[in-house]
Amino acid sequence: MSKKLTIGLFGFGVVGQGLYDIVKTKNLNLEIVRFVIKNAEKKRSLSGELFSTDKNSILQDPNINTVVELINDTEAAFEIVSAAMKAGKNVVSASKKMIALHLAELINLQHQYGTSLLYEGAVCGSIPIIRNLEEYYDNELLHSISGIFNGSSNYILSKGFNEGLDYHTALKQAQDLGFAETDPTMDVGGYDAKFKLVIAAYHAYGIVVKPADIFNLGIQNISVQDIQYAKEKNLKIKLIPSAQKIGDQYVSLYVLPKFISKKELLYNVDYEYNGVIVQAAFADQQFFFGKGAGGHPTGSAVLSDITALRYDYHYEYKKAADTGGLQFTNNISLNIYLRYHDEHLIEALGFDHISERFYSDNFKFITGNIKLKNLIENEHRISQDKAFIAVTNR
Repeated sequence: MSKKLTIGLFGFGVVGQGLYDIVKTKNLNLEIVRFVIKNAEKKRSLSGELFSTDKNSILQDPNINTVVELINDTEAAFEIVSAAMKAGKNVVSASKKMIALHLAELINLQHQYGTSLLYEGAVCGSIPIIRNLEEYYDNELLHSISGIFNGSSNYILSKGFNEGLDYHTALKQAQDLGFAETDPTMDVGGYDAKFKLVIAAYHAYGIVVKPADIFNLGIQNISVQDIQYAKEKNLKIKLIPSAQKIGDQYVSLYVLPKFISKKELLYNVDYEYNGVIVQAAFADQQFFFGKGAGGHPTGSAVLSDITALRYDYHYEYKKAADTGGLQFTNNISLNIYLRYHDEHLIEALGFDHISERFYSDNFKFITGNIKLKNLIENEHRISQDKAFIAVTNR
């Protein structure tokens, strides 16, 4: 028999509204009894008596046993989640940045107070990747996890490749549809994907990696020349976060655009959809596909966590119990395509091997092998040059 959940919900934006839309269609043993929002003057679709701007109306209410956190303020979200767990309340969150930045602290709070924190909705929208990493792959050796983790950047890239839109026009459409924020840096810069990668990698390998230590480069500098180059080679460009085990001792994590061929599973993952590829020693390659943006897809993942709490479900963090001494490393080499302006950038990056090189008055590119550490050390110069980089399979 499931226990009754009385829920306090922080945030009533796109995901909060999407969650409520789903809940009201179901006959579940749960009830959302209080909403805490930031703007008391904003017109709501529900009775005003349900809303408050006082966080303690939820956190200090002994009748509320479950807190759902769906706000955009990272540090406020951490304060809410940590206070709720200390008060003995179980928590569901979709705040990927907050979880990635405070992952070690949040794990310790669960152990200390015996409460549960679930966050399926924080990683890849409707795709149940965290629960699968935690349960299905609990005794599996995972070689890599990669994919398309951000629906906003994928929407923009798809518009460019499939419909010929330039970057700024595609971005404006994504913003109009609510897929991208007014300041899109989190999405197009690869930060959102990086935060999700941190969380997924912990469940896959059991190691906590600080987001600041992971290299991420986004799609904001993509040009029509880059798209044309890819099309001529029958490739698409996707923004790919990647976690890969290197031998028996190391795991590498990074976020970079990548050229994808037609034979690869991610080639046809377009617009706001996400796709996750898990490469395992015994299960081999498995592919997860679903919507990664929007209120209802993410709301469905949040609801899945809520309903799991009816049966006292919690993450056991099984891989963390035996990491086998795994450590994070940036000491790897990548094959890349670099479109650039300043010749001095090539010298600074120090290619180990050059496969292809072309330059004209308005288009210069080079492909070859380079150390990831060299990209990290020259990140500022790459940004200044407005260069575009993509991983290649060569």
